[in-house]
Amino acid sequence: MENILLYALPPIAITIFVFLSGFFTVKHNTALVIERFGKFRAVRHAGLHFKIPVIDKVSDRYNLKIQQLDIPVETKTKENIFVVTTASVQFKINPDMIYEAYCINEPYEQLIAHVYDVIRAEVPKLRLNEAFESKDAIAAKVSDILREKMSKHGYTILNVLTTDIEPDAHIKNAMNRINAADLEKSAAEYEAEALRINILAKATAEAESKRLEGQGIANQRREIAKGLMESVDVLGKAGISTSEASALLMLTHHYDTLKGIGNEGKSNLIMMPNSPQDSKDMINSMLSSFTKNVPAEPENDGHKIIRFPNQAENQAGDYEILSNQL
Repeated sequence: MENILLYALPPIAITIFVFLSGFFTVKHNTALVIERFGKFRAVRHAGLHFKIPVIDKVSDRYNLKIQQLDIPVETKTKENIFVVTTASVQFKINPDMIYEAYCINEPYEQLIAHVYDVIRAEVPKLRLNEAFESKDAIAAKVSDILREKMSKHGYTILNVLTTDIEPDAHIKNAMNRINAADLEKSAAEYEAEALRINILAKATAEAESKRLEGQGIANQRREIAKGLMESVDVLGKAGISTSEASALLMLTHHYDTLKGIGNEGKSNLIMMPNSPQDSKDMINSMLSSFTKNVPAEPENDGHKIIRFPNQAENQAGDYEILSNQL
């Protein structure tokens, strides 16, 4: 009896071990395909399961989580610039279509092939700048094709992103130089425009200042002329001749000028006659200069007209002071 138990114990232990090896667990978001003698048998999802040892085996394991596949595609643009376009495909396997996913061979390779096909068909239609601007359109095109081709195999395409379009390093450097030169050109144009506006504003202000200064001088001379006319008229009524009145006014202006020069902070020395005879000679010279070529005084209705030396007769027979001779 003991000999029988001794011989029977190893087969029993082996049988128990083989039986227990038939139990297996499946993790969350995972699916297993069970094959029996190489033929599809069943799909097992998360939990504890049993398969017939030796007869059944786990064939494939599928990750049901959302996955991302980055696919770099080298192609060229319309102007024959080679670029590397990277497409990021986000996808997951449909838990209800594990058998369809089991039936497709090399699913990732097929997915990559479809991405290559779409990008190499779309990017060569565009220039480099247009390719950068059309990243979303290219990604949408890739997404539509992948959904159409891969959905029947149990792959759900969630999103496709064109994450990068990388031209050759020499092309990037050339583009950077072009952009830098363009920005420098714009900056120079703005600076020139600002300088032009500044010069124009200064010229406009200076012209306005000159215009106002001219108006001021004209008004000043007009008022001086009026004052001289009134002074000559008052002196004439007092019985002073025209030449004497002119000499008196000029002498007054002469001393006003000397006074103005003396009031200037930068003037500290004035040369003047220092004897009575010199002052008399100066006055006589001024009188002689004003009486040398004074025309005869006309009569008008019995009244004597006093004529200032820098007056001219107008067409009406009146006399007016020529302000530009003051």
